[in-house]
Amino acid sequence: MSMATESIERSEIEGPEAESGRCGECGSHAVPSPEEAPETPRERVNRRWNEIMQETRVAQTGVQILFGFLLSVAFTPLFHDLGTFDHVVYVITVVSGAAATASLIAPVSIHRFLSGQRMKDEMVKTAHRLMMCGMVLLAVTIGCTLFLILHVVVPGLMAKLLVGGVMLWFAVSWYALPLWLRHRSARRAAQRNPS
Repeated sequence: MSMATESIERSEIEGPEAESGRCGECGSHAVPSPEEAPETPRERVNRRWNEIMQETRVAQTGVQILFGFLLSVAFTPLFHDLGTFDHVVYVITVVSGAAATASLIAPVSIHRFLSGQRMKDEMVKTAHRLMMCGMVLLAVTIGCTLFLILHVVVPGLMAKLLVGGVMLWFAVSWYALPLWLRHRSARRAAQRNPS
């Protein structure tokens, strides 16, 4: 095999993150710690894919249970007694739940259609984006579900404050904390390897 062909194949597997030292699907640093054995580009993309599939399984279970619950709500006797506002919130909740379900199950479909096509790096990047989108939609679905329930149980401002507090916790634990940890890791890596 010629050096040019080998270089092209290597760049297809590694992608642009190999040159920048960043992980292609999430932008985090891919600098291995001294204790870890170095990975080949193929091992790295396979590991990333397996991690995404494990994360997808966890998220899929939650969104499917929640979506099933939401679909059954419309057939309860009390649902028809709710006002127009509650019906609008319910529709938004069901639509965001359906969209979250589609986003979180999409990596499975992508894998089925593209398996064996030597596109795993692209599959990892696309699945990562779909997972991030699905998690946002799942948070919206959970927030709307909580609001729908609390609006009936605890009318008034208290319901809005409770939902706002829970959604703030989602924002902190799902987004702010991981971004802060990534930033802290990048700062440490920059201090260890000043260039």
